[in-house]
Amino acid sequence: MGYGKDVQQELRAPARALRQAIPQIYESFGQLYAASLTAGALDAKTKELISLAIAVSTQCDGCIAAHARGAAIQGSTPQEAAEAIGVAIMMAGGPATVYGPRAFAAFNEFHAERASSSENAAPGP
Repeated sequence: MGYGKDVQQELRAPARALRQAIPQIYESFGQLYAASLTAGALDAKTKELISLAIAVSTQCDGCIAAHARGAAIQGSTPQEAAEAIGVAIMMAGGPATVYGPRAFAAFNEFHAERASSSENAAPGP
């Protein structure tokens, strides 16, 4: 495992326990999350990259892991992720130079997994 998956694994059990304690809050947040990341004037990839940059600037490891994965799933390239992280560094300063590399490592982990899955997929008809 790497940085992104480690964070997700670490948060899995406590998040499940909290979700069971306050299901309505999590259901409402899930609806907001889905609505916010649905393609509109901005495509889903751009929204995930924005989310990744905000996660860096707010220093949220769980958010970094979630949106690094989301950006990879949406087809973002490592260069696109790096540039989004660069904007976060410009806006957030020194702390973002710590969380930016974490975000880039998490993105690269999920990007490599996605690329590997694509390479191993059976060819179409």
